[in-house]
Amino acid sequence: MFGTTVTLAIRSIRRHLLRSFLTILGIVIGVGAVVTMVTLGKATTAAVQESISALGTNVLQVRPGQGFGRGGGGPRPPDFDMTDVDAVAEQVAGVTAVAPQVSSSATAIYEGANWSTTINGTTSAFLIVQPWPLSSGRYWTETEEASGKAVCLLGNTVRQNLFRGEDAVGKRFRIGNVSCTVVGTLSTRGQGGFGDQDDVVVMPIKAVQRRFTGNRDIRLMMVGVDQAYSTDAVQSAITDLLRERRHILPGRDDDFNIFDTAQIRDTLTGTTTLLTQIVAAVAAISLVVGGIGIMNIMLVSVTERTREIGIRLAIGAVANEVLMQFLVEAIALSMLGGVVGIVLAQLTILGLTPLMGVPWTFDLRINVIAFVIAALIGVVFGYFPARRAAGLNPIDALRHE
Repeated sequence: MFGTTVTLAIRSIRRHLLRSFLTILGIVIGVGAVVTMVTLGKATTAAVQESISALGTNVLQVRPGQGFGRGGGGPRPPDFDMTDVDAVAEQVAGVTAVAPQVSSSATAIYEGANWSTTINGTTSAFLIVQPWPLSSGRYWTETEEASGKAVCLLGNTVRQNLFRGEDAVGKRFRIGNVSCTVVGTLSTRGQGGFGDQDDVVVMPIKAVQRRFTGNRDIRLMMVGVDQAYSTDAVQSAITDLLRERRHILPGRDDDFNIFDTAQIRDTLTGTTTLLTQIVAAVAAISLVVGGIGIMNIMLVSVTERTREIGIRLAIGAVANEVLMQFLVEAIALSMLGGVVGIVLAQLTILGLTPLMGVPWTFDLRINVIAFVIAALIGVVFGYFPARRAAGLNPIDALRHE
């Protein structure tokens, strides 16, 4: 009997294909929008987490000033120097390594090819704080670092644009006015929330200070924290040490700032998750609108098929069978809308992920949930028309014109 009911419901849907399509349009849009927004939101969150993880785990970033800028309207706070770096590394418990960083920008040139890029000067401690495997070659030696020799590690973007498939290791190229030897190439990190992480040339800090910045100032210290220690405790110890070294009186604000990469990751992740939920909730309104559309069309269908219902009831069909027929029809419409919506959502995601620079992922859980919700909408909004059909009086239904 149930098979016959399903057959009748499908036959009714096929009889009015255009009307059936327009009926499920709200469900298609709602399911498609929810699946698309949630999937892209999760992909964006994952990309942000990966981008921040590239900064290193259990890492504190120490900069002069009260924020990423100079902060306030007073004079610029003094930069750090190597004595500050050594003091933090030697006097603060729980610190595994401290990597000073200085940056500059210049144009790299090799045999007619040129590329504008960023130069990062640092020490070998950088590889402890932020492990970055090599794709070929080697790291610079302690002797090369101490002497400030012009050797470098190339990010993948710079390597591709300068050497165009050639093996860069051992080659010399000019960056700014400096002739530099490539001793290694870095593995790919890719695009992230902080731009192209592979568009970089990494050199010993002394070489960058002597040949590019012209001073010994340090604008950033990357501090690695032992996992056995609390980052809050280490951050407090660094604050106390730097206040003492920079002669900051009690009650005065710090003229430096410390950022915990874990806190940054958690904050950005929470923000993107909240935005995803808000957008998904707004998109879910389309599901309610679609449900109302199904109920409206099913009520029209009951009116159109009143004589048919009367005949079925007159020849022995019970009210529950009529109710089931119309309810199955509403559920079938909703499920069809759910399937079409999921397919359109996946096609949309495939088209948008390359533009957004995030990986494509298939989230089975959200797709199943969206499909189940679509089916439930068919039950909820299809029950009233089905109940109305089942409650018709056979004699009145047969007299209906």
